[in-house]
Amino acid sequence: MSTPITTVHVLVCPYPSSGHIIPLIDLTRRLLTRGLTVTFVVTPTNLPLLQPLLSSHPPSSLQPLVLSIPETTISTSHRLLSIIRATREHHFPALLDWFRSHPSPPVAIISDFFLGWTHHFAGEIGIKRLVFSPSGAISHCVSFSLWQDLPKIDNPDDVNSPISFPNVPNCPVYPWWQLNSVYRSGKEGDPDWELYRSINQANKASWGAVLNSFADLESVYLEHLKKEMGHDRVWAVGPLLPPSDDDDDDVGPFDRGGSSSLPSHVVMKWLDARDFRSVVFVCFGSRTFLTTSQMDALTAALEHSGVHFILSVRPPNKKQEGDDHGEIPEGFEDRTADRGLVIKGWAPQVAILRHRAVGAFLTHCGWNSLMEGLAAGVVMLTWPMGADQFTNAKLLVDQLGVGFRVGEESKIIPRPIELSSLLVESLDENRPEWGRAKVLSDKALGAVKGGSSDKDLDDLVKWLSEL
Repeated sequence: MSTPITTVHVLVCPYPSSGHIIPLIDLTRRLLTRGLTVTFVVTPTNLPLLQPLLSSHPPSSLQPLVLSIPETTISTSHRLLSIIRATREHHFPALLDWFRSHPSPPVAIISDFFLGWTHHFAGEIGIKRLVFSPSGAISHCVSFSLWQDLPKIDNPDDVNSPISFPNVPNCPVYPWWQLNSVYRSGKEGDPDWELYRSINQANKASWGAVLNSFADLESVYLEHLKKEMGHDRVWAVGPLLPPSDDDDDDVGPFDRGGSSSLPSHVVMKWLDARDFRSVVFVCFGSRTFLTTSQMDALTAALEHSGVHFILSVRPPNKKQEGDDHGEIPEGFEDRTADRGLVIKGWAPQVAILRHRAVGAFLTHCGWNSLMEGLAAGVVMLTWPMGADQFTNAKLLVDQLGVGFRVGEESKIIPRPIELSSLLVESLDENRPEWGRAKVLSDKALGAVKGGSSDKDLDDLVKWLSEL
């Protein structure tokens, strides 16, 4: 643990969604240990996520700035961009008033990569903006290239047309349908399209970048980002995770997330009764609903495979007409009760992955899940569903060699018999993926225990203290 060296005040602005807020809370905890003062912008509905950290730090170190976003301003047609617009509309003037009346205002803003408007806000009040990425450096490299080079396809109906990114290290190639949906569905001049491009431009022009990644994982992409941004103020400070049980901290791996059908202690007790590395954990994040065909293939494979498993599913809520929300087949839980556990709602994912009984992780490849899985040293089964997840899956399977490719959104749904075999295979400790996962886990944990990520964090604090 580094010695606190500063009383610098920073403003932390997350995008108001749990997957974006939680890594910024983990970053905030680490900034607080280095003596920074943090004001954390949070909406009323997300305040409970911040509460455990607030209760373990004095108000002189950590203050919430609670700002609402009226739900009436959010349309469902393109929810992400609608929330970004609403956040800017309601938070920009509120932050301006707060900043101008504060006796000791912040010297910098650390804000989520979706909040490009905070770059312009920082410019208006004369402070530095650091873009925070809850995703990896590789997806930023691809995103910067996409919105700068603006690739097109000859035949709009051919969604499988390959799009290459020759300027990005390792020259990744993706089928057209896996590119950013706003980019694909719009064109220059469209308000949504232009907003997304302006966010990318603002991120690229930011004074600095902080990423939930680590040097041994993405060194080539981190170096490319420095080149793209035109400076070296790119800090990889991950994996950003809650403290482990043996750390002296009041906030542990259970104090995060939403409500669940099972209390954490029941889940942990179930795992305690299982053999070492004998369980597959299946979770598609906090946002993804499986379709009926996806759910049917998954549950059939779990049932046929005979493996021990924990299946975490997001229960349907406010089901809209026409939406296809897959539900667990009738009788599935009874038929697999001797070796399976189903969690409806939020799962204590970090704690589950850290448990000695878990050997493999079937994941949608969201970056938080990827970092949590790598740190835990489990083998990954990849089934990306959208956004940066296709990029992350390629990184896990093709470059790091710690995963098995399972499916891709609804375009590639695995046959139950094939997925069943992969589930069994993923628990075979003689597979080379196991050894690579262990090596990467050691590097991930080493990075935040005196290694590259700790050094980057110290360097970040030093730069902030000189502003």
